[in-house]
Amino acid sequence: MKTFKELYDSLVSSALNGLDLETQVEYDPFQLDCLLNPSKHPLVVQTGKCNCTKEKTKECVSKCPFGAISEVDSGGISINPELCVGCEQCIDGCAGEKLTQSTDIIPALKAIRAAKGPVYALIAPAFLGQFSSDVTPGKLRSALKRVGFDGMLEVALFADILTLKEALEFDKNIRTESDFQLTSCCCPMWIAMIRKVYNQLMPHLPGSVSPMIASGRTVKLLHPDALTVFIGPCLAKKAEAREIDLAGAVDYVLTFREVQNIFDALGIRPVEMEESEKDHSSRVGRIYARVGGVSEAVEKTVNRLNPDRSITVRTKHADGVPACKEMMNDLLAGKLEANFYEGMGCKGGCVGGPRSVTGADEGSRLVDIYGDLSPYPTPIENTYVIELLHRLGIDTVEGLLEDTEIFTRRF
Repeated sequence: MKTFKELYDSLVSSALNGLDLETQVEYDPFQLDCLLNPSKHPLVVQTGKCNCTKEKTKECVSKCPFGAISEVDSGGISINPELCVGCEQCIDGCAGEKLTQSTDIIPALKAIRAAKGPVYALIAPAFLGQFSSDVTPGKLRSALKRVGFDGMLEVALFADILTLKEALEFDKNIRTESDFQLTSCCCPMWIAMIRKVYNQLMPHLPGSVSPMIASGRTVKLLHPDALTVFIGPCLAKKAEAREIDLAGAVDYVLTFREVQNIFDALGIRPVEMEESEKDHSSRVGRIYARVGGVSEAVEKTVNRLNPDRSITVRTKHADGVPACKEMMNDLLAGKLEANFYEGMGCKGGCVGGPRSVTGADEGSRLVDIYGDLSPYPTPIENTYVIELLHRLGIDTVEGLLEDTEIFTRRF
């Protein structure tokens, strides 16, 4: 019988070559269904029966920060899809190597091939260096068009818009030295930790969608028949796209590794593609991808919006689940060291995501270089932000504080 990896490779090849995906031989029916219909299954897939000892099983259960794993009486574990956010802590710690990440690659490829309207790739700010350090945004755009996408949008542009929104909220709400705000839009693991574990901090969490959701909703509003595919380093983004109040904005989520698999199967080398350059995002939108990027973005934008504030922005950030927990425990204990707090579930930020190809250090370096190349230091100077807001019916920057459905989330 084929292994999960062999079945995956076979299905990817079949999907790209237009073959019948149901005629696979020597397959496990459960694993086949996980690959063909990932939305029916948890983000973490069990590829075989767990044969760990009771002690090891308890260790596995304890690794999940969200209580999504439980022991089964007959032995092994069960994963609750309602609680799993795709942090991959259990995959990394599975002694028997019987857990792997879900993949949307098969249904996404089928949908791209069958699409009646335009197909947009929504590329995360962490994309620099993921397909080699010599792959420019323009070359990647051309490579994705070769796959079947009609266009590539940098989600950093929508990070610009959300930066403006959070900066405006900070300027409005932080009035005393004891006030503080939690960043609310970027990392789904950070948001899940606040909502499910540190619920007492929710009043300090403004209601904003993530740049991924903002980009998907914008595309759907301007092009109702469009297919949207987010591409990034994070399994947790697949969970975010499925959440009831967010579903429909992004049709599929692919990781950088999944897209690299597609390039490999089609023989596409992005580094050899022609340039198709378009600069739409500011420096601060581009640096969302690394730890401290959101804090720096909001701080610089608040200072541009209101340079004479009596209470300045004081930021603190944490990366990785343990550090985020420690920071929030300190907040609950009354240890107020800043007035703007940023959390990222992965070490190094999104560039250190579990499905990234480049390491966090190199990814951060490349993101900073790309940020410095932007002609716009903050969203305030970015003419594309203003133009896009006008197209969405938002006539002033301050209009972002209104309860706009496209950028607002009701936690």
